[in-house]
Amino acid sequence: MTGSGAPVTLLIADDDAVTRSGLRVLLAAQPGLAVLGEAADGVEAVEQARRLRPDVVLMDVRMPRCDGIEATRQLLAGAADPPKVVMITTFENDGYVTGALGAGASGAGASGFVLKRLPVGQIAEAVRVVAAGEAILFPAALRRMVTARPRGSAEALPRAALTAREEEVLRLMATGLSNPEIAEVLTVSTETAKTHVGNVLTKLGAQNRTHAVVIAYESGLVVPGFQAPPGF
Repeated sequence: MTGSGAPVTLLIADDDAVTRSGLRVLLAAQPGLAVLGEAADGVEAVEQARRLRPDVVLMDVRMPRCDGIEATRQLLAGAADPPKVVMITTFENDGYVTGALGAGASGAGASGFVLKRLPVGQIAEAVRVVAAGEAILFPAALRRMVTARPRGSAEALPRAALTAREEEVLRLMATGLSNPEIAEVLTVSTETAKTHVGNVLTKLGAQNRTHAVVIAYESGLVVPGFQAPPGF
């Protein structure tokens, strides 16, 4: 895995050869990224990831033999030091969001979800952020995911266990802000923001940021339409 100052290593999995090659060329030209290889389907993605050990797998959702969601589950299940996975797709679709991020609520899913139509710079930034241990959260996608979940699956938020500042941090997490952005909003250091986020995850028993934000939406602490502060 990547050490301090080393580039983030990346595997690109997409069944369309033109898309795959284009992403490789464009992302390899981005600062701080190094593309180790490509995969044309989910089976190959799992094999290549285990062989090459990239920091991040950019995983297409729709692929033959094994789709990206199942490949992600196979890749992360039981692995001691698995790569991060960023799902990439053409489709802003409820089912894909639920499959890609919903699995993350159990700690076995993708760390992010991006659309192919995004500028390559934004895709590259998503890879960097996920490699650094954060999640790429798109509030609209998460709201769709929560709506799509069975009504009986709602989890109670132990509101009394969170301080007022931690609730504020959770709301900011739900808008998709990273730790440095949360720090800027709260006028604290990035390390302090990271500590608050860690406390929120621990108190909620959440495996990752995605899981915490799902709990926040389902509990009513965060409601659809909640926006990040201006400028973010």
